[in-house]
Parts: sequence; C-alpha cells; structure tokens
Amino acid sequence: DFPKPVIAAVQGVAVAGGFELVLACDLVVAANDAAFGLPEAARGLLAAAGGPIRLAKRVPLAVALEIGMTGEPISAARAYELGLVNRLVPADRVVDEAVALGGRIAANSPTAARVTRRLIKESVEVSEAEGWEKTWTAAGEVGASGDGIEGATAFVEKRPPVWNKPQ
Repeated sequence: DFPKPVIAAVQGVAVAGGFELVLACDLVVAANDAAFGLPEAARGLLAAAGGPIRLAKRVPLAVALEIGMTGEPISAARAYELGLVNRLVPADRVVDEAVALGGRIAANSPTAARVTRRLIKESVEVSEAEGWEKTWTAAGEVGASGDGIEGATAFVEKRPPVWNKPQ
C-alpha cells in the first residue's frame, strides 16, 4: 500500500529474492545484460516472498508457470518483451535512467500520479464495472485537490504547473 511509485534499477542477475523485490516494484529499468528468475523449484524450495503471486499478475499464466517451475532465468530482452521491464539500457545508464523516469513522474501532479497508481493497481483484480466505480471516486479525489484546474491554467498560461502538496 506504499503510496509512491517504486522503481527498480537492475544490473546483473536478479533471481530468487532479488527477482521477488523487482516484482514488488511498479516500474523496472534494466541493463541489457540483466537476467531474472525464480530458481527455487530447482533447489527443492518455494519462492515464498511474493514472486509467484506477483509474477502471475504481470505475465501470461503459461509464462509464469514456466519461470516458476523450471527455475531457468530469462534474459532482460525477454523480460522486456513480456512487459516485466519498462526500459532496457546499457549497464552504465541504469541508475540514471531510473532516476530520470522518477523525475518524469515527479514533475506531474502528485495527487494525480498517486491516485492513478492506486487505481491501476486496484483495477487488476476487479470487474470493469467495479473499475468504473473506482474511477469515478478517484476522479472526484483528484478534482478536489485542485491540480486539474492548476494543470489546465498552467497550460493556457504557458507556464509550468505548481502542484498542491498531497494531503
């Protein structure tokens, strides 16, 4: 329930608990030569820090089953193809790119970004009708913050918006 986006910057191999930490993040920037996996089944263990649960929500079921049951790692390129990685960059650019991505988010309305993140995460597990109900509630929350008016006014006045601090 952490209200702020969490961005993983991955270099090298992120397996077992390391991959489970990556899966707990909202966004992932990875080096071109990174690798990901849950090798626990190959060791007679269970990935029990959320990996199977989160993986099943982020990739097709057959892919999650293969990663979890074979214990074989996948490349950063494959993780990118599957949508597990947002950006692939050279290893020496991983942290800079993750910070830049965070900066791009931070430049937006903190209220709108926070509520959008929450709405997207909640919508994964509800029907479309429930999603619409959550959207209408969220729209009221963002509207009450005043950021929508500030954003539109700043656009018309050709200036950067000055966002309200979140409550």
